Amino acid sequence: MTYTGSCHCGQVRFEIDGEIEDVIDCNCSICARKGGLLWGTSAKNFRLLTPEDVLGTYRFNKEAIGHKFCTTCGMHPFARGMDRSGTDFVMVNVRCLDDVDFASLNVQHFDGRAL
Repeated sequence: MTYTGSCHCGQVRFEIDGEIEDVIDCNCSICARKGGLLWGTSAKNFRLLTPEDVLGTYRFNKEAIGHKFCTTCGMHPFARGMDRSGTDFVMVNVRCLDDVDFASLNVQHFDGRAL
């Protein structure tokens, strides 16, 4: 399945292929404040449909993940990183996807504060 998504103002648009099985509710300092639900997949499944220059990047702690945000509305629709094996991944905020039934999602809680 292909999902479409965007930031709040629509300046950032993207597509992602796959099936949402589980989403992560992380309690690290940034995720707890953003309130997103995260779905991770290989970067090969993700397509940014807008120019990269409409995005800002925020890195913190070990700076391993680039948290992307819209420079107009400030929404954080996704993040990019690399796992320990060297594979690029994307974590999408499913709250920024179109036509997702949030009540049907299987939410896994992740203790990011413990890292």
